[in-house]
Amino acid sequence: MSEIRHIVYDIGKVLIHYDPDIPFSRIIPDAVERRWFFDNVCTSEWNIEQDRGRSWEEAEALLIADFPEHEKNIRAFRQHWHDMVPHHYEDSVALMEGLVAAGHDVTMLTNWASDTFREARGRFPFLETPRGVTVSGDVGLIKPDRRIYDLHVETFGLDPKASLFIDDSQKNVNAAIDAGWQAVLFTNAKTLEADLERLGIGR
Repeated sequence: MSEIRHIVYDIGKVLIHYDPDIPFSRIIPDAVERRWFFDNVCTSEWNIEQDRGRSWEEAEALLIADFPEHEKNIRAFRQHWHDMVPHHYEDSVALMEGLVAAGHDVTMLTNWASDTFREARGRFPFLETPRGVTVSGDVGLIKPDRRIYDLHVETFGLDPKASLFIDDSQKNVNAAIDAGWQAVLFTNAKTLEADLERLGIGR
């Protein structure tokens, strides 16, 4: 195992909480109806295309054409996006900031729509702490596509085998490993800190 010289963070569910149920528990109070809406209308597959770069206007128009009776709730997904990211994880962010302060090279690689990520930067100043970020919506690629890992390496001058990727999704972790990186699955800050210590990375 190579010495780790670069640490790359995912953001959603690693540094910042994300949960569409927060606003939609008010918008669609019935749990069964709400689950149907997420399984059939505003699905994860639909949402991730905005992470790939599709505009919200196009995304909404596609769904409204198929589900005109749900137009209000479809538009509510973007309108209430801020409620879906209510807070950051203080312990996880403190760990990341400690790594930067200790002189480690930290960047971020995230599946996130361009416009909402710009808004997130305004709300969460710590997103400016690492050296930089690759945002899927800006580059038209999403994890676990190998090309976004290679692009991040090229953009920030990383050595893949000396890079550690931290993500809450096992498929994204596996893709990083397939791209020649080292990687760990994020579950919580305490476990991540233990993983970093095991890998010889201190603050």
